[in-house]
Parts: sequence; structure tokens; C-alpha cells
Amino acid sequence: MVLREPCVSGIVSRMRTRRKTRDARTHGISWVLIIILVSLCVVGYGGYRGVLALFDSWTDDLPDVNDADAFQLAEKTTILANDGSTVLAELYLENREPITIDKVSQYVLNGTVATEDERFYQHKGVDLQGIARAVAVNLTGGQEGASTITQQFVRNTLLSSEMNDITVKRKVREMELAIQLEKIYGKDEILMMYLNTINYGDGCYGIQSAAQHYYSVDASDLTLAQAATLVGIPNSPTLYNPVQNPDNALQRRNLVLSRMLTNGYITQDEYNDAAAEDLDLDVEEPSSSDGIYKYPWFTSYVRDTLEQQYSTDVVFKGGLTVTTTIDPQMQEYAEEAVENEYNSGTMLDGQEIALTCVDPHTGFIKAMIGGRDYSEDQFNIATSSKGRQTGSSFKMFTLATAINQGIDPNKTFIDCNGPVTVSGATIYNFGHHNYGTLSIADMTACSSNTGYIRLVTGKGGVAPQSIIDMATSMGLSGATLKPYPSITLGTGEANTTEMASAYGTLAANGVHHEATGIVKVVDRNGNVLVDNTNGTDGKQVISGNVAYAVTQVLKGVVYKSNGTAHAAALPSGQVVAGKTGTTDYWRDLWWCGYTPQLSCSVWVGSRDNTLIQYSSTWAQDVWRHFMTDALSDYPIEDFKKYDPPAYSSKFAGSSSDKKSDDTKTAEEKAADDSSKDTTETQTPAATDNPGTDNSNTNTTPTPNPNPGNDQPSPTPNPGGGETPNPDPGGGGGGTEPGGGETPATP
Repeated sequence: MVLREPCVSGIVSRMRTRRKTRDARTHGISWVLIIILVSLCVVGYGGYRGVLALFDSWTDDLPDVNDADAFQLAEKTTILANDGSTVLAELYLENREPITIDKVSQYVLNGTVATEDERFYQHKGVDLQGIARAVAVNLTGGQEGASTITQQFVRNTLLSSEMNDITVKRKVREMELAIQLEKIYGKDEILMMYLNTINYGDGCYGIQSAAQHYYSVDASDLTLAQAATLVGIPNSPTLYNPVQNPDNALQRRNLVLSRMLTNGYITQDEYNDAAAEDLDLDVEEPSSSDGIYKYPWFTSYVRDTLEQQYSTDVVFKGGLTVTTTIDPQMQEYAEEAVENEYNSGTMLDGQEIALTCVDPHTGFIKAMIGGRDYSEDQFNIATSSKGRQTGSSFKMFTLATAINQGIDPNKTFIDCNGPVTVSGATIYNFGHHNYGTLSIADMTACSSNTGYIRLVTGKGGVAPQSIIDMATSMGLSGATLKPYPSITLGTGEANTTEMASAYGTLAANGVHHEATGIVKVVDRNGNVLVDNTNGTDGKQVISGNVAYAVTQVLKGVVYKSNGTAHAAALPSGQVVAGKTGTTDYWRDLWWCGYTPQLSCSVWVGSRDNTLIQYSSTWAQDVWRHFMTDALSDYPIEDFKKYDPPAYSSKFAGSSSDKKSDDTKTAEEKAADDSSKDTTETQTPAATDNPGTDNSNTNTTPTPNPNPGNDQPSPTPNPGGGETPNPDPGGGGGGTEPGGGETPATP
């Protein structure tokens, strides 16, 4: 026997070309139905015409068997890793895997026909002899059905909404559709339609899923006894369920064997041997209650993305095949790096780690960790719309905005002493340290709060709204970003996926690729719904010149003596750039670092915002451990070099951007007061080497000689970073959220 199509949907997709479309149905009804049903009516011309009219009204709105959508059955969606073979999840309401007839044991085919419809290959969809036999059996006190395999298939698919209607009308409709169906399909095709759709209990639909579930084998490998057991289930999937009711299942199996013997499909010896066997089940229990098998943080993110893009119905019934961006090897590296930090003995139970790594040139998410234990509540910190305050890692956006509007980071010097008061809030540097006057590059390396506040509030400085515009163009949602000077200290919220994507824009020379977990989505018919094979669409949000200048400054965070991220330096010597971030009292610790090949952001904190035990390098340690492994197969390379952007001779921004005193808010007036402390010294044109002049951002990176040192310096040295106010709410007030970082020990 040869089946021409693998499943119902495949058959339907070729229906129109395989055979001539059935002539439009007139108001007459098939002669078979007339004979059957007229016999139940009063004989006479008037009665005959009345029956015809009644039947015609019953069948006038039947589904079109030429309509492919009418046969769409629930099929599971399969989610794969980027290798196309590692199964991450199978999402379904009905566990079904359609197969072709050559993938089914002959015992199943023969047993199904012998048990359900022994004249299957003789009738035309409705079996008159079978009906007569069933009537005789039932009249003598027995029980026997008369529905053919074709009728059962119609009932389970085209008329599934009427399945529970025990009426003559439903039976007439079922029989008419069965006759129509047999005019279009061959017997083997109809048999496989049935076997691919029927309910075998325990959530299994179709013979393949049943074979795998009950016996852990493919349908092609079922033995006679196993096949007979499965063939017996559909008559009553609960009553004959071999797991729940093994005695009933055994009796039903032997009945199937008896019918196979009677119909000549097996010999007496085969019957005897099979009937003597126990059920010998090898039940394959689902490895996950939600269908997710591997990498649950990432896989649940992909599932949720699909549900938002399509619908829950499509995702769990549509039979999609989804190839994702996750790299199994990188994901294993990420899990190992995070687990090592959890087991280091320094972290408390309430502290969690989130990590996202993206390919900056495609937007592909390569690894993701969303917290400590997915099984607890499935909350994903790495993608949550309720992000975490970013602290000083947000200063990157202020830096990029400043350079983009023409401010030279190496030749613009700003007063980095403290404190600074803005709108009643007093801003300090780490340890209340006074750094003096520093270039923007140097104040970035040491993460001076007061310097960055003055950069935002100073005359001709960087407007808060411009910073927000920069952040959103690079990948942040912007929902929690408010246009106040404190924005530069990281009062807004983001998750690690957004931050990795944003910093990746710098690694991609100013081109932003939206982060995605999906490479391709294909529907059950092979139609490509989504194709990100070459990455998400890239948008040049800043020039390569600006991106390179920002990167040169952020390299200093790792390699300058006063930088706050010495622990992020990679042992291989691969160049690194990035920015640390810490909020008040170390509630949130960030390290957003990138190389030319990958961008990875790590957050450490407590989900309920409680104070955490503190180590200045936790996030850096996780990042370094992960990136050392993740980059092991990549050649070492430097960032693509660009000429410096066209810097202006003073802060960018014209007087036309300024408000008059009588239109300014109280915060803006306070900002003007604080700007009096700002030094706006600029030298003329920039050199072709923006990493020089009071900056060592072009310094060749060397491996950190003590990357495991995660303790802050006892006494912060110049360049030491940020600190929260030790007496919040009293006296001099507290810092803005976005508190203090500890300098790395040189």
C-alpha cells in the first residue's frame, strides 16, 4: 500500500490538483442515503419528497471537503536550537505527530481494519452490509457500531463540533461527507488520515505519538501484541487505557487479535503467542509539564514571543517548527558560569543572576539566564518588562549622546568634585571622593557621579531627552525613562536582554539589530512565516565614528588604572569594553561588556530589592568566566577603527534650545545653579587618535593578573567610582538611585 501524502494537511494541500474537483452538489442526496433513510419513512410520493427536502436542509451547510482549512488538526509546535536538531520544547494540546503509511507497522494497519471496519476496502464510505449486521446484533441484545473508518474520520475532523450530537441529522451529515471524501481520496490515504488523528488516550493523538508514549518505540517497530493493544484503545480511550485500566486493555487487545485471526491477517500460532504476552508497557512520561525540555528561561521567552505574534491557539495547535538563535554550547557555558558564582560561597540564597549574550551583528540571542530557579515561578529577569535600575551602566547612553552631538571626551574637562545638589537631591561620588577636574573619558573610567550630573545640567550640556532618545534607538524600551538629570545615573529600568542589545550597537559600529530569539518559523505546510536567517534588520543609529569613539572611552573602564572593571579583562588578551553599574546600597550590580564578536550583560541582585551582600566584581566574574569560554573558538580581534567624529569647539547645543528663566521648571533652575560648577574647557580640533590625551583607552589590553579579586579597595583611590549616601534621608539627603560603584583594585 502506498500513501501519497504524509498527513491530512499535506493531502488537502494537493487536493485540488490530484483529482478533478467534485461537481457542484445539487439538492439531491446520494442514492445510498436515500435508500437507508427513505425506508424509515412512510412509503409514498409525498413522503419521499418530504424526506428529500428534509435531508437537503440538513446537508446544505456541510463543510467543503475541498477546503484545506476544514481538515486542519491540532499539531504540536516544535522549538529547536540553532543547530536545527536539539529539541527545546514541544508545545501542544493534543500530542500528535503525523506520519506516512510506510512508517506504520503492518500489524497496526491490519488490526485497525479488522477491528474497526473489516469491509473498509469494499465499501464507498458507508457500509450497508455493516449497517444491516449492526442492526441484527443490536436487536438480539449485542452491541456493534456501523460507522466506517471514513465516517469516524469525518466525525473527528470535519464534524468535530457535532461529535456529541446523537441525532439522525448528524448521522446523515456524517454519511454524506464520508461518501464525498471517498470520491476524492484513496483508501490508504483515508486509513492514514484516521491513524494520524484518532485519540489513543493519555493525550496521544495519532499512532506515532501513541507508540512512543506507551512503548517508547516508533509506530513502524510495534510488535503484534503491542499493535493490538494500541488498536484497541480508540473505541474507549479511558476504558481501554493500558496504564489506567490494564485488565480492560488486555481483554480488548485479545479481541483485536481474535478479529485479526478471523479476517485472515494472522495465523493461529501468531494469535496464541501474542495473546499469551503481558502488556509489557514502557511508558515514556513527558519530561516537562509545560512542554519545555531545555533552557527554560530562553525557551519560555520564545514561546511567549510566538504567542504575542500569533496566538496561543496557533502556537499550541498550529504545528509550527521554530528554529531559534540559542547556541547550546554557549548556553551551557552561561549556566556553568552562573552556577559557579552561586556555589562560590559568597552569595546568599535570595540573590540571583541574570545574563543575556547577543551576537551584535545579527541580534541573535546566544545565551540567556533569567534567575536562580525557573521551577519556582518562571519569572524571567532577563526579559521582564519590569526591569531593574541600571545604575551607572546607563552612563554609556549619556556618553554616546555627548560624542554624537560633538563633545570630545578626551578634551572636555568637567569638575568631578562633590557633592552636587539637583532638585533637593545631593549627589556624591564613591566615598565622597573629590576627583578634581577630569576629562569625560577619565570620569567615565572612574564613574564619577558628579561629573556626569554636571555634563547633563551644565550649559550646553547633554539634554536628558536626548539621552532617552539615544537609549531607545539602541534597544531600550523607554517606558521607565524620565527626562530628568538623574536619568544619567541609571534611575530608569532595563533588563539584561535590552542592555546586551544596546551595548551590541557599539560592537556593530553603530548599527542596531533588535535582539531576537527566533531564526525561522515554518508552518505545518512548509510555508516560511518568519525568516531571520541573516539577522534582524540593522539600523544605523549612530555613525561608526561615534561608536568607535564611545568604545575607546569604555575600554578605559577595564584597562585604565582608575577603571572600575579590571576583573572583566579576559585572560586571552581579547579586547573588552563596557561599563559597570551599581544602584543604591548595591541593590543592583551590572556589568555590560562587549567585544567585536559578542555583547553580554550580567545583572546580580535581589528580586525584592532588599539589600544584598556585596562584592564589586560578582557581575564581572560571571561575565569573564562565560566570555572566556564563549569566545574560545573565535579569533582575537580588535574593534574596527574609524576616524574621530567632527567635534565642536564647545559643548554642542545652541542658545535656541534654552528656555527663559520664567518658563523653566524648578528642577531646570536647580540644574542651572549646579552648572556653575561645570568647567567647559575644550581644546581645538581632535586628533586622529581619540584614545590619547589624558586617556589610555588605546592601551593594548593585558590579562588581569588577579581576576578573582572581588573585594573593593579598603580606601578608595582616585578614580574610585560611586557610593550611596551613608545616611539616606538625613542631613544632606540621599543620592539619586544609581548609587555607588567600587573601583577595581589596580
